[in-house]
Order: sequence, then C-alpha cells, then structure tokens
Amino acid sequence: MPFKTTSILATAALAAAVSTASGPAPPLGQFDGHGDIGSPRLSGSAAYNAVSQEYTLTSAGLNMWAARDEFHFAWKRMTGDFILQARVELVGTGADSPYADAAVHGDGLTSLQYRRTKGAATEEVRSAIEGADVIQLERKGNAYTFSAARFGEPFTVSTLPDLALGDEVYAGLFLCSHDPDVVEKAVFRDVRIIRPAKDGFVPYRDYLGSQLEILDLASGHRQVVHSAADPFEAPNWTKDGRALLYNTSGRVEGRGRLFRFDLATRQPALVDTGFATRNNNDHVLSFDGTMLAISDQSQGDGKSTVYTVPVGGGTPKRITTQAPSYMHGWSPDGKFLVYTGGRSDEYDIYRIPADGSGPEVNLTRSKGLDDGPEYSPDGRFVYFNSVRGGTMQIWRMQADGTDPRPITNDEYNNWFPHVSPDGQWIAFLSFARDVSPSDHPYYKRVYLRLLPAGSGFPRVIAYVYGGQGTINVPSWSPDGRMLAFVSNGGLP
Repeated sequence: MPFKTTSILATAALAAAVSTASGPAPPLGQFDGHGDIGSPRLSGSAAYNAVSQEYTLTSAGLNMWAARDEFHFAWKRMTGDFILQARVELVGTGADSPYADAAVHGDGLTSLQYRRTKGAATEEVRSAIEGADVIQLERKGNAYTFSAARFGEPFTVSTLPDLALGDEVYAGLFLCSHDPDVVEKAVFRDVRIIRPAKDGFVPYRDYLGSQLEILDLASGHRQVVHSAADPFEAPNWTKDGRALLYNTSGRVEGRGRLFRFDLATRQPALVDTGFATRNNNDHVLSFDGTMLAISDQSQGDGKSTVYTVPVGGGTPKRITTQAPSYMHGWSPDGKFLVYTGGRSDEYDIYRIPADGSGPEVNLTRSKGLDDGPEYSPDGRFVYFNSVRGGTMQIWRMQADGTDPRPITNDEYNNWFPHVSPDGQWIAFLSFARDVSPSDHPYYKRVYLRLLPAGSGFPRVIAYVYGGQGTINVPSWSPDGRMLAFVSNGGLP
C-alpha cells in the first residue's frame, strides 16, 4: 500500500545525485540547495517562507527504501556533530547512497532508517511511538540518535551506535510519496540546525551563539527574531509589548550588559545601567513596567548584588546588602523583591523592600537549593524551584513563606517557574535526570513545559537546545499569548 514519508535526513555521498536534478537550485533558508534525487517521474519542489519560517516540500518518488531512492531533498553540507530538528505536517491524501534518516510515515510508522554501504538494502530501528510530528536526528561521531514525539509529549529515543558515513555529509529535509504517479506535500516548521557544544567544553569559559525566539502558545509555532555568534540570555518582555530585554554573557570585555531589542525594527540598543556592567541573567521588570531590578557582579568582591534602575536607564541603586543575591521576582504592588541568596553556604529564598529601606527576610529554610522565586499576579503566592525532595521540582508557598507545597513531581529536574499574566498557567524549564538536580547548565537538550496553575499535568511546548539563560526570568508577553526564550547551538 503506498504511503507518504517526511524526514530529517543526514546522508553521505549524495553530491552526484543532487547534481543530476533539473538545474542547480539557489540556497533555501538554512540550506545550501535542493533537488530531486534518483530521477523520479514527476518533479518535486521546495520553498521557504521567510515570514513564517516554514519549508514546504513536494515530491513524487517510487521509494526511500531497499536499494533504490527517489525523493526531493533540501540539503546542507555539514561536517562534525550536529542536531537536526523539525515539526512536520503531512499535507494531502495520499539514490542508493549510504544514509541515516529520521522518518515519519503516512501510516503512522516512525523509524530510524539507514543504509550502510552504496547499493545495500535499507535497514531500520522502529520507534515505540507512532504518529509523531516532532522529529530530531543527532549525529555524534558515528552514532545517530533519533528522537520523536507527538507535539506536547516528551521524546521517545532510538540510537544507532555505529554507522560510518564519513566526516562530510549532506543534511536536510526530504519528502518521498512512495508512489511515482502521486505528488505529495509536507510542511516543516521550527526547523533548527544545531551545532552542539564540543567535547572538552568548559562552562562559563566557552560559549556558543544564541537565538532569541518567540513561541506562540496557541499554535506552538516558534519564530527566531534575532541571532548572534556572541552569547546572550534571559529575555524579559516590556510592559508595552514592543521590546525584549536581555543580557549578554561571558567574561569577554563588553559582555554583561543589558540590551533592549525592538521587535518592530529587530535592532538591539544598549540599556544604560551606569557602573553596573557585569549583569547576569537575573533581571526583572516591575509589574508596572517602570523599573528594572538587576543582578550585577561588577562591584566589591564580584559577587552578584541586586540593584534597581529606571527601565529607561540611569544610576543603579543598591538594594541587597549581602551577596551573592540573584534577583527573580517583583511583587505586583511594587513593594518587595524576592531573590535567591547564598548565606553560609546555603541558598534560600529571601524578600526585601524594593526601595532597600528594610532588612531581608528569609522565606525558606530547607536544606538544599531553593531558587527562581516569582510572585503570582495577585501577590498571594511565591512560586519557586527546590531540590528538597531529591530532584528539582516546582513549589508554591504563601507570600510570607508559609505552607510550601510541591506542584510538580516527575522524573525531570524542573526550574524557573514563570506565571502567566492571568495567573492561569506556569511555564518552566525541564532538564533530564542526567543533569544534577542542583545544576542548570548551558547547552543541554531541554523542554519548555506548561502547567495549569490549578491542577493538571504539564505538556511540552518547545523542544530546545539550551538551558542556562534560556528562560531564567519572567518572559510572558503582556497579553499572555507568547513566551520569549533563548536557544543555543551556534550559527550553522
């Protein structure tokens, strides 16, 4: 029975096959070119919509199996390790080189397919999941890892440990109809070509580039609005919805500054924070949007200290007398700040008057790390993450620190709860259990998840390569329809 296939593909030795397509094709978004492979009877096509950041492929083709291939391929020459990721929608009814691909079939089959040598039969590792629409293929040396999910669910993972395709491969998107007389269509959204951290990477010394992304909660669609080779982190959304604030990171001269990114012009502009020139990724706008609380490390002993400054810039006012202190939340009435403080080798949640007029108050006293505090929009609760149960989970307590209760309890290490403007939803970051519960490192495969504030189960809203700096601070749009975050992976 004929069926459709859409895939992310990593393949070697397809240069000759691509050159036999009907004339050279120009670059296509992130890809070097595209063309038919294997001379299908009906020509395929590929298009990129720069506004929606979507790729649309059409293709006929007898097969992508056994020892014969016919398909349409959008490709990029790549060497070394990489991760390819996409969300796939099949639209409609209906070469023989070594390769590895992550395949989603029209009949629901999801598999890692591969051919070891030229002309050999195709083999496969079937995934336990069927009907996936989010797929990811990762290459690390000669190992290929295939991750698949139905959008909203965690990945199911399959691995092929020993497929030698050579250093340079052609990586990209392909479509095969499996019927030489039928042209099928597929749309690839949220396509990411990721260069992961290399072996020997040293945190806080070595950095990858960053992408500023906006996530539409209704559709799940992600849009990249800014990319840079230098690292940046932690977007806040301004009260008027017109801009995002973020900090640059690292120890190179000029990093540690805050920038206002205008969403209309797509240009960043420096925010004047006076002497505070080593800001980290813990900065928060007041609920009325007029003030900015920052965590700066440029003064004294170089430990993080909380200051406030007008949102348009100015001379910072010191608020915390003890350090390190990492800013996380502003009370809705503007009277208090909540933050993480390191005191006597223990990290707890503290509250202090926003004008610095009074002493700090310790709100948590459990052994182990408490972090990421943030007020609910009505001011009744403070949400935070705590390792007190063994893994890092999201907790909620009264604003005075009483009655702490866990609101997540699963296999992930969950960080940085951010409450929607209407108080109905909580967005947070989830690391797998191979990450220490008390750590939130750079450059990991992480999930952004969304949880009803009342009760229910979290669902995945974005599959991200990031971690530290991705969503440390409140980053909901004022209307509650979107989230801003940072992903990593360098510029492909």
